[in-house]
Formats: sequence, structure tokens, C-alpha cells
Amino acid sequence: MYLLGEQPAYADQLISRLQSLPTQLLEGLAPTGPVLSFDKVEDLGPLLPPNQLFVIENGLLHALIDGRPLFYLQEGDLVGLRQGIELPSCIYSSEEPISLVPYSRSAVFQHIYADEQRQEMFVQYLLGHTALLSDALSRLKQPEMRPATGFQSFAAGEELIHQGDEAEHVFVIIEGHAEAYVDGHKVGDVQKDEIFGAMAVFTREKRSATVIASEPCTVMIIPKEQFLSLMQSNPRIAHSLIESMARRIDLLNKEVTQLRLPAAE
Repeated sequence: MYLLGEQPAYADQLISRLQSLPTQLLEGLAPTGPVLSFDKVEDLGPLLPPNQLFVIENGLLHALIDGRPLFYLQEGDLVGLRQGIELPSCIYSSEEPISLVPYSRSAVFQHIYADEQRQEMFVQYLLGHTALLSDALSRLKQPEMRPATGFQSFAAGEELIHQGDEAEHVFVIIEGHAEAYVDGHKVGDVQKDEIFGAMAVFTREKRSATVIASEPCTVMIIPKEQFLSLMQSNPRIAHSLIESMARRIDLLNKEVTQLRLPAAE
């Protein structure tokens, strides 16, 4: 997916990273039938069979949201993931011949859920595209959409989230590194591409830790409503994410225990 018009460098970097994921996600999975080919189309949606996902083999798809051209999909991109996700209506059109490789939607998800690495990769793919769209829409619709939607840059030493605050967003570090603190004590590191801030969104509790940029960071920010909608439409992915967070919490608890041992002796 590429956004139309000028865009920040961080968006280019994220788009480039996301572009390589569909091939990795579908590796080892066979298509459900022959390639579908279309000439110039004004609205591709009604022409596509239901309950399938498609990989663009050749051609370019233009996407219009609320009647405005916003982004386009090219070779290697997935088409059909928007089903069940609360995003603005989107019309795909093409001004040139386009060919699509069909995959069973259920088979794709089974293939992804069968492997933990693919599950985490898929979460990154969905969150990345959601944030890119939110960022682009916020530039079109300000101030209708939250100004914090999309991406934000932090200098070294700045707080990304503060312990005790309300949980309104989920975050992913696109570039940079941060550290997590509880009651002023460091309890862990937040690495590039790591999702953080999701647990408080799930539990509807206040932030349990402060996260501070240890170097300049670019952070992808997803409003909690969009994140929860995404997880509700993909419950098994939500389960995978919760398992990942549980493992991280276990590691953090061990680190906290080690920090407290010298004081107890």
C-alpha cells in the first residue's frame, strides 16, 4: 500500500516494511483457483467472489475513501482484509488491467494461526495499515479525527506514556528504543516493532508503567476503539497478542523480583 501525495519519511519506511509481509504470510499456502483478470474497473468489490482474499499479481488498484483518492495497492498487496473492520467505506478501481491470485479467507487465517511467528507478523501488518490510513485520514479530516492518531515523534527523554494515565491508545515503535519504568524503577526495554500499551486498553485500567524514549523515536499510535475493533474481528489474533503480552509480563515480573532482592537481604 502506498499513500497518495506527500508523506513523512517514517510512513515510507513503514510502507516498505509492510510490503514484504504478505509473501511471508502466505508462504506454503496454495491458491484456491486460477488467477482472476480484469480490465479497467470503476468498482472492483462487487466483481470479487466472497470469503476470499487476493494477492495482486499485476497491476495497480486505486482506493477511494469517502469519495477521495487516498492510497493505492500494487503487486504483492493483499485485498479483502477490510471485512469486519470498522473503517470508512473503500472503493477499489483500476485504470489498467489487473490480475489477482485468490486464496480462501478461512484457509489463510488457519495458515496464519498455525504458526506463532506468522500470527505476530499479521498483527504488525494489520496495525501498520490501520495506522497509515488513520494518519492519512487525519490530515484530510482535521480536526474531526484525533490529532494523536497516526504517528508521533519523541525526543530522547520524552515520555511516550505515563504511569497512572488513562489508556486511550496502543503504540508500536517504528524507529528507536524506549524503556519502561514502574514507580521510578526500570523494568524493561521496548524494542523496535514491539506493541505496547495494549494490556491497559484490554483491561480498561490505568497505565501500569511509564515508557520513556531512550533515543529519538517514531511511534505508531492506534486509538483504542480501532484497536479493539480490530481485535474483535480477529479474536484468535487477539488471543495470540495476549499470550505474547503475558510472556512479557512474566519476564518483567522476574526483572522486578531481581531488582528487589538486594534490598531484601
